[in-house]
Amino acid sequence: MPVRGCHTDCVERPLSRALRALGALVGAHPWPFLLLPLALSAALGAGFVFLESRKPKFMEDQYTPRGGAAKGERRFVWKHFPTNDGEHFSAQRLTGEGTFVSFLAVAAPGDSLLTAQAFAELQKLDAAVRGLQAGGLSFAELCARRNRTCVSPNPLLSLAQSSPGGIEALLPRLTFPLFQGRVFLAPFLGGVKLRPGDERARPVEAAKALRLVYYLQEDQTGMWWTSSRWVAAVLEGIPDLLASLNLSSIRVAYFTSLSRQQEYEKVSQNVIPLFSGAYALTITYSVISCSRLDCVRTKVWVAAFGVLTSGLSVLSSFGLLLFCGASFVVTAANAPFIILGVGIDDMFILVSCWQRTKVKDTVENRMADTYAEAAVSVTITSLTDILAFYIGTSSAFPAITSFCVYTGTAFIFCYFYNLTFLGAVIALNGKREESNRHWLTFMKVEDEIPHSHGYLYNRCCTGGYFDEATGAELEHPTDRFFRKYYGPFLMHTWTKVLVVLLYLLYLGSSIYGCIHLKEGIDVRNLANDGSYVIQYYNWHDEYFSEYGPRVMVVVTESIHYWDSSVRANLEDCMRSMESSSYVDNNLSESWLRTYETAAKGMSLNIDDRNAFIGSLSALFQVNAELAWDIRFNATEISSSRFFVQTVNVTTAVDEKHLLKELRGFAEKCKIPLLVNHLAFVYFDQYLVIIHNTIHNVVIASGSMLLVSLLLIPNPLCSLWVTFGMASAVVGVAGFMAFWSVRLDFVSVVCLVICIGFSVDFSAHISYAFVSSEKLEVNDKAVDALYRLGHPILQGAVSTIVGVLVLSIATTYLFRTFFKIMFLVILFGAAHGLIFIPVFLTFFGFCVRLRNRNEVIQEQQ
Repeated sequence: MPVRGCHTDCVERPLSRALRALGALVGAHPWPFLLLPLALSAALGAGFVFLESRKPKFMEDQYTPRGGAAKGERRFVWKHFPTNDGEHFSAQRLTGEGTFVSFLAVAAPGDSLLTAQAFAELQKLDAAVRGLQAGGLSFAELCARRNRTCVSPNPLLSLAQSSPGGIEALLPRLTFPLFQGRVFLAPFLGGVKLRPGDERARPVEAAKALRLVYYLQEDQTGMWWTSSRWVAAVLEGIPDLLASLNLSSIRVAYFTSLSRQQEYEKVSQNVIPLFSGAYALTITYSVISCSRLDCVRTKVWVAAFGVLTSGLSVLSSFGLLLFCGASFVVTAANAPFIILGVGIDDMFILVSCWQRTKVKDTVENRMADTYAEAAVSVTITSLTDILAFYIGTSSAFPAITSFCVYTGTAFIFCYFYNLTFLGAVIALNGKREESNRHWLTFMKVEDEIPHSHGYLYNRCCTGGYFDEATGAELEHPTDRFFRKYYGPFLMHTWTKVLVVLLYLLYLGSSIYGCIHLKEGIDVRNLANDGSYVIQYYNWHDEYFSEYGPRVMVVVTESIHYWDSSVRANLEDCMRSMESSSYVDNNLSESWLRTYETAAKGMSLNIDDRNAFIGSLSALFQVNAELAWDIRFNATEISSSRFFVQTVNVTTAVDEKHLLKELRGFAEKCKIPLLVNHLAFVYFDQYLVIIHNTIHNVVIASGSMLLVSLLLIPNPLCSLWVTFGMASAVVGVAGFMAFWSVRLDFVSVVCLVICIGFSVDFSAHISYAFVSSEKLEVNDKAVDALYRLGHPILQGAVSTIVGVLVLSIATTYLFRTFFKIMFLVILFGAAHGLIFIPVFLTFFGFCVRLRNRNEVIQEQQ
């Protein structure tokens, strides 16, 4: 008796037995397994009635990091410095975006806006906007006010004194960025051509763009809702308004406080028509791929119902989650395309294994053999996919969490429906084959070719042929290609050398791409390509990017401002921030500096508590707006704020460095400070996205390794599976840079997909390699390719076909999804069909750990 070797299949073997029993049960009683999933899907699909109510109301809640520091900073500012836009409005002191309608006016090429003709049209536009009414309310009734007067949409309109020629009279005295030492023009005047002069106030020669911003009240009870309704109504009428004005000297783009959210919501609507195209393409490909010239053995119905299985999975999972109240973000709309590809991939494997069973066996036995061979492999890949997506739910971005929970849940349903509903379809199709019935008419046909009829009759009306030598269905040409040509060619020594060199080239290129991968989401990419907001964003970046956010520097605790040493420490903090290359130290605003200057001019003693607080009224006489920057009572100043002006913040890298620098300065300061701007809520993504991505990849890799160790009966081979996954992730991330795809929440979603999909291809081949009863490693690799090469190729192509329609989407989100899915499938298939089969033959480790004599004895 030979000594038995070490077995590592303590999970795989009982799982295979259990799935064999399930296959036999499905084969014996297919109808319950067919009807119950249909009934369950119909019941759960009713959850789609909640779809609209489950969509998030605010885009910021989905695309900014959960628990981001900027949100906490903003809450502090909201609490201590409430906005008063009813009487004391100040745009730079807004703690949120505000409620507004904005216009960007750009001069014709080669012209300047600072002419009487251009200003006449600007004033005509201004008068038309002020005359708009919605719900019986006009702008004058809702406008944000200062000193009981509507805030001007642009200071130059007021300075020109309502006369078109006034701007030409003002031009010789106009300076930029400061006018008259106090009016900051950078947010309102862009594309400025300057003459030499003081850096703080250089004379203006010409300007290409001008911005009009109409702010409305929102701080009083119910005013935000009323103002937002006015903005929504006006937004619908702006295109007609601009057309009626017949503007010739200026071109106009517009944007409102509601635009980003509304345009984002339209994204999901535009992708819905693509679903039908994706399913039509996939059904067509699947039917063609599974068709045979044999009118009995063809798997047309299995292919069609295989696509339906994916649809039922989406219907059930989405319906269940909508019933449970899960938030539905537009990123989740990508899930059906993924499920379609994966479900079809599993269908191809089941069909391939069915075709290798004995034709003369009963359907029950054939289903048992099919499940015993295919279902473990399908279980491995389904489990790894489910784990990958549920690990992704830990992301800091709610949009990623929503996508992952919807997709992961759909994978669960897809797995069970493939083993029940699709299995029942295969069994019923097997019963049709068993009685030698035609795939379309279901009438019995002859299984021998009669010589009395022509070729067309013989092809269409006879069938049921099989390989007499093996007892299985006739070998598919693609299977023969993998067995006779591709597999042996790949196992040649020189081919292996070339494969290793090719892999090193791939790996080097991928690492180079990873180093040059850019970060950050561009908010314009959250809208459709034809959206009106795109032009606004483009012009804003072109003409108004020199000056960035005006950042609040907030003292968060009560400190002794009357102590000269405390004031010195605070001044050191301000100067450290002003030393940043992203800050213009000439444009800071400090109430304390103004107070000290005023105190010297008035001979006030501010080194005493009572005198310091009691004399603040003198400061407010100098500049009344500074009263909004100090929260004080008779005994203390609980908090106060200053402002620094940022410059040259034009890229995502600049935004990241600015945020890190200013927060770094605040942390090092001896005075308790925070920095805040409404854009920082979005900038926070740069501080977590790389860490979050690496965290998800590492945890997912560990989970994939654990699953592989449990279900693939060879520990060293499991390492190759994990290696293949990590290698594919690096490749996708690296080639993203070559395809101009940034590292943002969209691509992070796709990297999560990459983890699951790349494991699929490698795990299928690795499991087939280990399970092969061939003795030599090269023979085992050829056998694995023969058994699963064709299904893997079919699965890869079907997934690409499923997402192909996204390449014509009018939205960055879905086009990016297609690009990365294409890379995922391309590199995943390359690992499964080229790299991993070769690497598995190295060192001779990846074989089932059994005694050679035991294998020979089994074969005998």
